[in-house]
Amino acid sequence: MWNWKNLQTLVPPPGAEVDFAACLDAFPQLELARTTPQDPVYHAEGDVWTHTQMVVRALLEDAHYAQLTVQERETVFFAALLHDVAKCSTTVVGDDGRISQPGHSRKGAVDARIALWEAGAPVHQREAICRLIAVHQVPFFAFAESRRGHSPEFIVRELSWQVDVHLLCMLARADIVGRVCPDVEGVLVNIDLVREMAEEEGCLRTPRAFASAETAVRYFRGAQLHPDYALHAEPGSEVVLMCGLPASGKNTWVATHCAGWPVVSFDDARAELGLRHGQNDGAVAHRAIDKAKGLLREKRRFVWNATHLSRQMRGKSLDLCLDYGATVRLVHLEASRAELLARNGKRDTTLTNAALLGMLHKWEVPVPTEAHALEMLVHQD
Repeated sequence: MWNWKNLQTLVPPPGAEVDFAACLDAFPQLELARTTPQDPVYHAEGDVWTHTQMVVRALLEDAHYAQLTVQERETVFFAALLHDVAKCSTTVVGDDGRISQPGHSRKGAVDARIALWEAGAPVHQREAICRLIAVHQVPFFAFAESRRGHSPEFIVRELSWQVDVHLLCMLARADIVGRVCPDVEGVLVNIDLVREMAEEEGCLRTPRAFASAETAVRYFRGAQLHPDYALHAEPGSEVVLMCGLPASGKNTWVATHCAGWPVVSFDDARAELGLRHGQNDGAVAHRAIDKAKGLLREKRRFVWNATHLSRQMRGKSLDLCLDYGATVRLVHLEASRAELLARNGKRDTTLTNAALLGMLHKWEVPVPTEAHALEMLVHQD
């Protein structure tokens, strides 16, 4: 079993070679890349592992690589190594024989998160890696017609709140250079345009500045605003929205940091209704949401204590809070695998450790664009 300290030895200093055999040993899921096919139009080089090795080599040949700090090199190296880790599980062959891997970036971020969490990678660096994987192809198309209807300016500003755009452009460049496909030069131009726009916006290495947190939240949710002009809104509730796997320490954190605050909890609602985990989730959600609505109408502060594991799950709670004008702080808690399973085994719960580990495949850690503030904490006893 590889740990983070061992993994760090895989990252070559400038001018050194990559030990790809060790990389395969460290991340067994990459073995499946050897036999995962790709569309020959966009990947005439062949299978996913061939492409991955080409991408990593292209990254190391980038002149910017030697200028990075050790931590930055680790971050972009692992993002390149794992950027297509989920292609093996997302491959679809159409009726016309064309191969695609829909959603591989988003699922790849989850797969990488699990592997790096199990290895004990530092949470902030792990998430920097996973966020790069999640958006690694966005620079290819930022100056094309957006599927979401967003302008290039919006896309670059949003990216800057999620990733280091400089590292993202390095990764995207390596991804397109490390393949055999048409119009490589056209894609490289798009990547350069993303870099230039980020430089103009002052957000190549840091998040784009906004006049206020409220302005940023509303802008990223689609409001027609300019980042430099503050949006003034009537204050609503102050809400702390908890996120994290069961047994990650959410209850302890709430008791310590929000003592006396009203708490909205699906677990409490389930207990009040006398239901086991997984029973009649609709009734449980209805009861919890009714309580939240009452607190939001009264503009009272409260904690929403739930797993909120995926962005979709969080989105429902966030939508409700923001519709009522609340200020929302996301608090993401986690623990190591050993601590998590040990705690869960001691809890009075119907959730088994096997079921808890199964939840990892829905684990999408929040990004800063989702709420007014984000804290990512590792809870230790």
